[in-house]
Amino acid sequence: MEKFSGVANTLYLPLVARIYTSKTFPEYFYDVKALELERILPDGATKGSSQYSNLASVARYRSMDLTAEAFFTSHRACNIVYLGVGLETAYDRMRDKAAGRDVRWFGIDLPEVIAERRKILGERQGETLVAGDMFKMQWVESIDASLPTLLIVSGVFQYFHENEVVSFLENCKASFPSGEIVFDATNQSGLKFTNWFIKRTGNGDALMYFYVNDSAAFAEQCNLTLIEEKTFFTDALRLLKGKLTFMTKLSMKVAERKKQAILIHLKLN
Repeated sequence: MEKFSGVANTLYLPLVARIYTSKTFPEYFYDVKALELERILPDGATKGSSQYSNLASVARYRSMDLTAEAFFTSHRACNIVYLGVGLETAYDRMRDKAAGRDVRWFGIDLPEVIAERRKILGERQGETLVAGDMFKMQWVESIDASLPTLLIVSGVFQYFHENEVVSFLENCKASFPSGEIVFDATNQSGLKFTNWFIKRTGNGDALMYFYVNDSAAFAEQCNLTLIEEKTFFTDALRLLKGKLTFMTKLSMKVAERKKQAILIHLKLN
């Protein structure tokens, strides 16, 4: 199995989180395919993870799943595109819910990551994998951009600088006339905590740079429309009350109050 460095070395961290939560809190999030993949985790994949970090990762997926489901429910035919797909298993979590609709699933990532994904998951009917740098935009050629399209960017933008993210969003706006995008972000104070955690997991060459202090102002800066901003932990605090450690609960409440972990949903045009 490939060993990655830098950003790509975080490939297994979200999978670890989905496995942990599916085992520990199935009432909150349950991912059958992630559990099947526990056998392929490399040694040390769980190093530095905690209840809070695992739930923070999964809270993002839970919310993005709901956004994707709402999108394909409202369109007879559409594209759902995962940028920086890694070992994401959303296709497996939601394909039954999309039955009877013309939903076209895409996964975009670096060539070495797509190669690893193909080894582990294969390329399933209804899911198209495209190898390439998402910021270079060649992947758009593989997609019918005339269809309503939801772009999902999970755990990616933080590794880049603001000017790169803004330029990427401008390119997406030009490429998808009926497009929307949802991505996760933190604010400046949350970024400091996240980089501390990244160093703790031994991925010090994958530090984060991008943050959003004001979602509405950022949308205006990009000439896009803010559809929704959501914090991560509202459902977790409600559904897992009494099951969380004191530090997890405290960290979640601080993140909610200070908006250190948010999902931003924008309309491109």
